[in-house]
Amino acid sequence: MGFVLLPIAAAEHTSFGHPSFRSRVRVQDGSSSITDNTSQPDIGITFHLQKPVWKLRSQRHLLISRWRISPRLACSSPDASHRHHFNITAGSKSAPVPEPISVTIDVGSGENIILETGVLARQADGAVLLRCGKTVLLASVCSSASADENIDFLPLSVDYQEKFSAAGRFPGNFVKREAKLSDYEVLISRLVDRAIRPLFPDDYHAETQIVITLFSADPTVAPDALAALAASAALAVSDIPFQGPVSEVRVARVNGKLTVNPPVADIALADINLVVSGSHDSINMVEGQMKEVSKEDMIEAILVAHDAIKIQCEAQQQLAARVGKLKREYSHERPGNPELRASMHDFLAHKIRDVARSKLPKHERNAAFDLLFDQWLASQEFDEDEEALSKLYFRQIKKKTIREFVLQERTRLDGRNLDEVRSIWSATDVLPSVHGSCVFTRGETQALATITLGTKSDEQMLDGVMNSGSSRFLLHYNFPSFCTGEIKPNRAPGRREIGHGNLAQRAIEPMLPADFPYTIRVVSDVLESNGSSSMATVCATSLALFDAGVPLARPVAGIAMGLISADPHAEFRDDDDIDAPGAPQRRYAILSDILGDEDALGDMDFKLAGTAAGLTACQMDIKMRGLDGHLLGEAIAQAERGRAHILDCMNECQDKARSPMKPFVPRIESFPVPRKFVGAIIGQGGKTIQSIEKETGAKIMIMEKDDEWSVVEVSSPNHEACERAVGTIQGICMVPELGNTYKGTVKTITSFGAFVQFLPNKEGLLHISEVSWSRLADLEGVLNEGDELEVKLIEIDERSGKYRLSRRALLPKPAADAADDSGAPHTRPASVSNGAAEGARDGDRRPLRSGGRPPRRTNDGDAPRRRTQASENSS
Repeated sequence: MGFVLLPIAAAEHTSFGHPSFRSRVRVQDGSSSITDNTSQPDIGITFHLQKPVWKLRSQRHLLISRWRISPRLACSSPDASHRHHFNITAGSKSAPVPEPISVTIDVGSGENIILETGVLARQADGAVLLRCGKTVLLASVCSSASADENIDFLPLSVDYQEKFSAAGRFPGNFVKREAKLSDYEVLISRLVDRAIRPLFPDDYHAETQIVITLFSADPTVAPDALAALAASAALAVSDIPFQGPVSEVRVARVNGKLTVNPPVADIALADINLVVSGSHDSINMVEGQMKEVSKEDMIEAILVAHDAIKIQCEAQQQLAARVGKLKREYSHERPGNPELRASMHDFLAHKIRDVARSKLPKHERNAAFDLLFDQWLASQEFDEDEEALSKLYFRQIKKKTIREFVLQERTRLDGRNLDEVRSIWSATDVLPSVHGSCVFTRGETQALATITLGTKSDEQMLDGVMNSGSSRFLLHYNFPSFCTGEIKPNRAPGRREIGHGNLAQRAIEPMLPADFPYTIRVVSDVLESNGSSSMATVCATSLALFDAGVPLARPVAGIAMGLISADPHAEFRDDDDIDAPGAPQRRYAILSDILGDEDALGDMDFKLAGTAAGLTACQMDIKMRGLDGHLLGEAIAQAERGRAHILDCMNECQDKARSPMKPFVPRIESFPVPRKFVGAIIGQGGKTIQSIEKETGAKIMIMEKDDEWSVVEVSSPNHEACERAVGTIQGICMVPELGNTYKGTVKTITSFGAFVQFLPNKEGLLHISEVSWSRLADLEGVLNEGDELEVKLIEIDERSGKYRLSRRALLPKPAADAADDSGAPHTRPASVSNGAAEGARDGDRRPLRSGGRPPRRTNDGDAPRRRTQASENSS
């Protein structure tokens, strides 16, 4: 080994920010090298030369990467090696890891929650890392510095995504990377959006994006109830204006006990499963599923959740105080014109109220409002800016006037009372070729639900980080543009469609029979929409399932509730006593079965679904800062009366499942079989099960149940084919019993009898003496291959397990044989040995003699002679 010392001159520029460095490098032959850095070990670079070192004498500069280095060799003799490694090792001291600013939340059950900031995603306006057990969520928020002057709303987007690496898995798609958000991720994004959006200032219009990413997953911790907490904490430590904090928890009741953020395994056992969001003072979002619980139980669960939310909000305030970032200043509203607004109010307010009293249908009412604005514009001369400001003022005046109209006159835009439900009509079996169908119409809202019943092979496969497996109940909600009289291109379902479909699915699911063998797909197409189309989907689905023959435990109906308050910015708190002397009077109106306009101008959209026995699903969105328990209870009680009315209307249409199902609905038979027979059902290489499917046209699936039993599912559009396949499989699993009678098929005829298949894969010998009471010389003209006949199992050989059958035992005895009744035994023909009557195993077509081999007769009737090897091979 030879080496040289190589001084390195000053570098002209570096990517590490150091102006220069000097090092001494030992150059070594071979693939490994030894580096001796003696001066500044701050910066390093490694390069390889494919020529001898001595040839570098003629090179003036050597340019590698971004470095310009002037080498001067101290050795003039050539090195024998043609490959050298020059290593200038980077030995800079690592910067210390920043210490995060963190708080710990103890919610009293399960894992503690840790919020950290100041280390990751520091270029975002706000970022918080949330830890709970092994679950790690990163929430980041960014907001534009300015807003578009033509926007008068908050352009907020929320994206929740789970990385498959969080669970140590590869994505199941072809490209093996995360693609668009799954339905599950969209639903969680909606939960966060609906919790966060009401707490931004009304005059803040800068584009804002919240991104929540699951980087580590704990199979025992559900991240959906933690996402809003992380997002709110990120907003709290940012400079973005936010009237929070807000938080979100899951509350579940398992075995009568309410638990906040329970383990994942307990969620499936809960009869109450709610995700609740709120601030320190009030509730602003509720969503969940229940199993026919009372309104009192639901309110109790919400209040328990609110207690945990208060703790989490206090922790966020502590975190924000430690960060100490001031909120930004902004001015996103157009410069106001009080004189223009006052003039418009005087000209339009009473006219808007007159249109509100007119009880016009939706489109005529909207046209009347538009005409009023056109009349105002025609009476004025405005520039472009004043016209845009007039449009804004018209929307504000219209909203305020209609709200005052409802509060003062206690009536609605369509003339109904506050608690009145629109007229209802419905019809089932409206589509002749589908398995089940229903049209449900409530006022100007109409939904068409269709049902398709399939087998287990039609299940939806779920391949997510936290939700993997399969689903046998699917509900797809479609909202085409024509349902509101608009023109839009048909595209993939949006977040609204996914959320409404999931709500209807959660409402129906608790009423499905547990042992129903079918996979169910519901498609709800909204044909008309003027409010509460998701609840119309619930009603239409319930009736369509009855039409398909699905035995729901009870019919399910839904209703949407609204709220208009005199002060939409007031906080309704749990500790407020609105009836106390001196308490501020808050006028409000709770609306049943809200219209689209009432949803837009109101303060609440509270959807409740359930049966006559209790609630099954809910979804509440609040546009005000919060809602107290008093108003919440009043809204639920009023919804209960409306739901009962809707159920009565539905029962008049159809109150139970069709029986039998329509003739073209696939028939499915599901039954357990011992696992030891699964191999016999499948057969070698699948031969047996394939032959059954080919002969009958049925589809057969075998599923493991436990260590001793499996479940066989047979499906076919033809009921008779399904029964034949079931009978064949049950026959394979059947153990023959001595003395039983079976219907068999003649497979082979020999000189001494016939071999009859009396069960699938089971054959026995029907000896010629057991065919008839009369003596037969042969079976020619008596039996033919393929003949079906009834036989009785009269003997099972204990040693060989072969079966002996009798047809004679099922025939009446002739009068000539009356003497046999006295007890005289029946004797076999002398030409047949005793062993020949013992039967045969499956596939053996020769009767056995006592030694276990079939006898062979000679032409002259002598005793059987021994077979030669040639005759054995030929047979």
